[in-house]
Amino acid sequence: MINIEKFEFNMLPVNTYVLYDQSKKAAIIDPGCYTQSEKERLKQFIESNNLIPERLLNTHLHFDHIFGNPFVKKSYGLQIEANDGDQNWLNSIHERVKLFGLTYNETMPPIGRILNEGDIVTFGNTELSVLHIPGHSPGSLLFYSEKNGVLFTGDVLFKESIGRSDFPDGNEVALIEGIKSKLFSLPNDTIVFPGHGPSTTIGHEKKYNLYLR
Repeated sequence: MINIEKFEFNMLPVNTYVLYDQSKKAAIIDPGCYTQSEKERLKQFIESNNLIPERLLNTHLHFDHIFGNPFVKKSYGLQIEANDGDQNWLNSIHERVKLFGLTYNETMPPIGRILNEGDIVTFGNTELSVLHIPGHSPGSLLFYSEKNGVLFTGDVLFKESIGRSDFPDGNEVALIEGIKSKLFSLPNDTIVFPGHGPSTTIGHEKKYNLYLR
């Protein structure tokens, strides 16, 4: 059985997830912690539950989802696991942050393990299957546990919405096609945990998501 703790971090705000099972081994998905207090909240939860983080997973490399990568890497010795299709976003994080009127002075670690469609990520007694659906970003990944009926979609799929595709490297056609072909074949009761906003289910999105009619 998987346990899921959700945090909302930074000004956008991003959903950061801590996943763990009875082994106390854990995975952190999209650490968006920006302020020191946000970093302390994440650390306090991990320590108070005696968790042992084993994976640092990025659904994609837009800056709001990776603010906390240096902190998590330094605190727990973890490598960044992501798809290298978003390498340009990683390389230009400081320039992109400035465009939003923000400051970010930390050195962003490189990708340590490149994840692709079909890869399996394990921690403790848990397995996550990796899906790749470009369109919001070239390297957008999703993490699926068939056993637990949960799917972490990053900014690919939201409750009754989809990720924006108006960035220069976005592709709305690819995004919609990927969702319909890869996600709508999953069980209707699969719980969707997105990168922003509330959770939903695959069945709900089939019925109510106007972008996917």
